[in-house]
Amino acid sequence: MSETGGVREVKSAARTVELLELLAARGDRPARLQELADELDVPRSSMYALLQTLISRGWVRTDVTGSLYGIGIHALLTGTSYLDSDPRVRLVRPYLDETSQALGETIHMARLDGRDVAYLATRESHEYLRTISRVGRRLPAHVGALGKALLAERPDADLPEGPYRALTPNTRTTREALAADLAEVRARGWSVDREEGVLGIVGFGFALRYDSPAQDAISCSVPVARLSPEHAERIVTVMRETRAKIEATAPAAGGAVHWR
Repeated sequence: MSETGGVREVKSAARTVELLELLAARGDRPARLQELADELDVPRSSMYALLQTLISRGWVRTDVTGSLYGIGIHALLTGTSYLDSDPRVRLVRPYLDETSQALGETIHMARLDGRDVAYLATRESHEYLRTISRVGRRLPAHVGALGKALLAERPDADLPEGPYRALTPNTRTTREALAADLAEVRARGWSVDREEGVLGIVGFGFALRYDSPAQDAISCSVPVARLSPEHAERIVTVMRETRAKIEATAPAAGGAVHWR
């Protein structure tokens, strides 16, 4: 049995978390009982009992036939509580509004989580509206401006061995190519994602250095068709100013809870 902080892991709790993470990762693809049992290597009867327990508490939902399973609404409520209780998110949100209005573009805030970044806040451009908010969604750190801005705050020795997953033909899929890009990020002071995560979109990423190493970053996403050299220069200028304002406003750790 694995240990965390010198305490033996509780197997039933670990299994519950693994199930919820698996359902969340499937997005709009509901799963059948046998799929979940096979994926987590759990007896079918045990998986069924676990699912019924979580359904009764709102963490898992099922269809009218009782044969398909998906993530439940309580996962959303818990995620919302995380955002509402996080002082960094509360601090950054007004600056996202201000910056989006100044540039007329979409502005994101995200946090590094393992090898991914998780989107914590988004302010959409009126010129380029998405039908689904990115808040709560994840993206591999190596493919986007947010992730690359944060990876550049860490030594290249921390980078995993490749090859990396490609989301577009422009994604850097080798450790060597990513390391070369991160060297440019460090020299420049911000990252650029040239259609590496989404075709047709260029991103500019800026790490927020109120923590060391930085855990959070902000970015500006722009459709390629609207990105002139002059607009790119203005984006960098405004985003650098926004970063400076946020970092200057961020309170010292002081008596605040320091989450790990």
